[in-house]
Amino acid sequence: MTAFLFELSFFLAAPVWLLMILAPNWSWTSRVAASPLTVVPILLVYLGLAAPVLPELWTAVREPDLDTFRDLTALADGAGAIWAQVIAWDLLIGQWMFLESRRLGLHPLLTGPLLVLTILLSPVGLLVFLTLRWAKSRSAADA
Repeated sequence: MTAFLFELSFFLAAPVWLLMILAPNWSWTSRVAASPLTVVPILLVYLGLAAPVLPELWTAVREPDLDTFRDLTALADGAGAIWAQVIAWDLLIGQWMFLESRRLGLHPLLTGPLLVLTILLSPVGLLVFLTLRWAKSRSAADA
């Protein structure tokens, strides 16, 4: 069951990612991306994975240290819960990037690859996007 829930967390996020990357100009894409409710099914998966390891999870967040976190992620449900949490937060970051790129007028051929990078390595994708956002705002201020 844990492996199924682990995989399900990404499959629940994938349709939103696909809309933002492959159908950025469709009217429904912006509506979907503007809703924080897209992560609710993923968070329900998180709860299903976190419940069996709640004592270990609580210890890891109450007294965070590397060994305690390592112990949590050594448990299948613990690693799955962390994965679902990452998937949910990455999706929220991607949705914000999508909406912000639309507001800034960034071309979808630039935004799409950035979103793919964010799926794979969200901190890198977010840093690249923040740099582009900063550059775009600087060029607008100079104009």
